[in-house]
Amino acid sequence: QVQLVESGGGLVQAGGSLRLSCAASGRTFSRYDMGWFRQAPGKEREFVASIRSSVGSTYYTDSVKGRFTISRDNAKNTVYLQMNSLHAEDTAVYYCAAKADTRATMLYPRSYPYWGQGTQVTVSS
Repeated sequence: QVQLVESGGGLVQAGGSLRLSCAASGRTFSRYDMGWFRQAPGKEREFVASIRSSVGSTYYTDSVKGRFTISRDNAKNTVYLQMNSLHAEDTAVYYCAAKADTRATMLYPRSYPYWGQGTQVTVSS
């Protein structure tokens, strides 16, 4: 079991930056693949970025490549999402997620049994 708490959301102007953090409970954080997803009003939850537990391989959806960076600090049980050059279309609730099954695909929400409560990111144009 792992509990996740996101922070760092807020209101920012287009072109600005935010860094989201996700703090995890438990002593086995390093064994979990971690992902960031987002959900805008009236839309389905979508994959944003993920990072592997072992080698730390990262994956991004095309719309954020070159702008967002996912990273993790296993000593602090924390995963980050650095978001630069924000667009109005990035406005959404951002969720942190964790999975222990490294065989499950990184891209689908259903692969992740553990979720945070979400943090709102609003980008004004």
